[in-house]
Parts: sequence; structure tokens; C-alpha cells
Amino acid sequence: MWTVRCARCHQTTTYDPAQWRCACGGPWEPIRPLPFDHRAIRPHRPGIWRYESLWPFRQKPITLGEGWTPLIPLSPVDPRLWAKLDYLMPTGSFKDRGTATGLSALLELGVSEVLDDSSGNAGASLAAYAARAGLRAALFVPAHASPAKKIQMRIAGAQLVEIPGPRAQATAALHAALAPGKIYASHVHNPFVLLGMAAAAWEIWEQLGRAPDAVITPLGHGMLFLGLFLGFEALQAAGYIERLPRLYGVQAAACAPLARAFASGLEAPAPVEEGETIAEGVRIAAPPRGREILQAARATGGGILAVADPEIRTAQEALARHGLFVEPTSALPVAAWPSVAQGGDRTIVLVLTGSGLKGLPP
Repeated sequence: MWTVRCARCHQTTTYDPAQWRCACGGPWEPIRPLPFDHRAIRPHRPGIWRYESLWPFRQKPITLGEGWTPLIPLSPVDPRLWAKLDYLMPTGSFKDRGTATGLSALLELGVSEVLDDSSGNAGASLAAYAARAGLRAALFVPAHASPAKKIQMRIAGAQLVEIPGPRAQATAALHAALAPGKIYASHVHNPFVLLGMAAAAWEIWEQLGRAPDAVITPLGHGMLFLGLFLGFEALQAAGYIERLPRLYGVQAAACAPLARAFASGLEAPAPVEEGETIAEGVRIAAPPRGREILQAARATGGGILAVADPEIRTAQEALARHGLFVEPTSALPVAAWPSVAQGGDRTIVLVLTGSGLKGLPP
């Protein structure tokens, strides 16, 4: 029904949810550039669905009102800084953008049972949206994941499979459990997740009245980072902006395969040891879309950085003193922005991705 393209070999095919990646091993992505026309925007539609006419869905989508989050000045100290409050989503994280579009696509294709692996936020989001749609969901999570996030998954009715060891073990356990009729609704491999993430770029453009000079996000699997790239790419291709904002991704120093690869000039990241960090949401040792993330960072003139846990904690506390309570992962952009700001920047958007309530003890 819908055509997708392999991000590696560029083969195009009709999307089949049972084939969660290309035969070459590459991830699927929507055909680029994404279409964009401001006349297609429906301001009366809630959240990301103001852009529904630009997307291929024909049935009523799954929605909890996700998107169109506030974009506010971060502080009077530096008027260049703006905060996109994506932690004010229905399940408390930015993941709801991609979950809504990714699951809407699967539901339209007749899927009734889904599996995913997650360190927390993606699983909590999938559990809620699957419940909303009447889908069965099984989630493979690291045993060390945030108790609050695991409670979110359970209370929504998802089957929770806790896997001891590093984050990568949860992915391996899910792959071993895949069988006919069980669809891998991966928040990383499902190409329609990127549509919801692209909406973040379009919202920023609408809310500012222009494109920012730079956008800084936490960076783990990188779906928000790539979604922003696709969204701004669509605006440029349609003639609404002259250049792409510089995109910066920030990783935790204890687990920073993309930052290492970027600094070394590599085309693809090498897997690293999954070190301990308070920023659990970006503890990804081998991101499947790493090659594409590096390409996007370089194409925009941006970059990928790594910051240590003490810097992350300081940034989290600084945000709290501005009334913004986020989890440690969300503080990564604040920890890194002084290293990426350039003299001519008028606007730098920091995307705050997860609520601080996620880390509270049950």
C-alpha cells in the first residue's frame, strides 16, 4: 500500500510490517523528501495531526493529543535559547509523536499484536497507544529500567518481559521471540515513526515563524534527530527555508558510539561498551540508524557530542531552577549547548524529551 526506501541500498518496496528491515540489513525510511505544503495544514486538528493531509493514512489515526508542545524562551540569561517542551506529552515523553504515527500505520495494515524493546519511554508510550487502539503488546525491557516507566507499561495492560543485563540484551531477547503473526513494532525500525518525529521540525518552524539556527537533542537511537532532519529537509525542498538548521545530538560519555564516530570522521559507528549513566534513555551501544544519523549531522553542519554524568546532573538542576523538571536524559542539550553555540546564532532550540516524574521511585 505504501512505498518505503532502504536508507542503505536505496531499494524501494511496498511496506510489509513483517519485513522490519531490508534484506541488506538497512532500515526502512519514508520516500524523501517528505511532502510539505503549508496550505495542507489543518490548524483545528490536535497536535501532530494538523499535518495529517501530508501523510498516507486513510483511516482514523490513533491519538492521545500528542504534539504541538510549547516552545518557550529558556531564560532571560541568553535570549537565543528556546526550549521545546516535548516532555509535556500524554505519556511524558517525546516518543508519543512517533508511536502515534507508527502504530496508526500498523493498525491500518491489519496488525493486532505488537512487540518492541525499550529502555523505558518508548515502551511506556507503546503500551498506552496500543491500549488506546485495542492492540496486544509485549515489551522487552532491561531489568534495570526505571520502575516508574515499567509501572506505566504494566498499568496500560502490556505484557512486560524483563531481561537482565545491558540494554542490548533486551533487543536480542525480542529477536529470539519473533515468530509468524508477531509484528516487531520497533520504534527504531518502523519508518512511519519518522513522520511523527518530522512534525517536531514543522511545529518549531510554525511557532518561531522561521527555522532556528540550530537544534540540540539527546541522542540514543536517534529517531527524533532523524525526524527533525527529514522535517527541515522537507521545508527546504518545498522552498520554505533557505538552509537546514544545524542539528546537534548529545550522548552520555559512558555510552557514546555516535560521538566517537563523528569525532573520528567515520561513516558508521562501531559498537561500544554500554557503560553506566544516569541518562538511561540514550544508553544505546549500537544504534541501528547510526550511519544515517552521522550523515544528517554532517549535512546540516551540526555535530555529535558527549557529556559526563556530573555535567548532566548540573544541567538537570539548572533546568529545575527555571521551572522545568525533566529526567537526566532530557538535560543533555543544556549540558552541551555552550560547546555548540556560534556567534551568529539568533535562535537555538533545545528539545526537552522526558518528564522528571519518570525517574521518581514508585
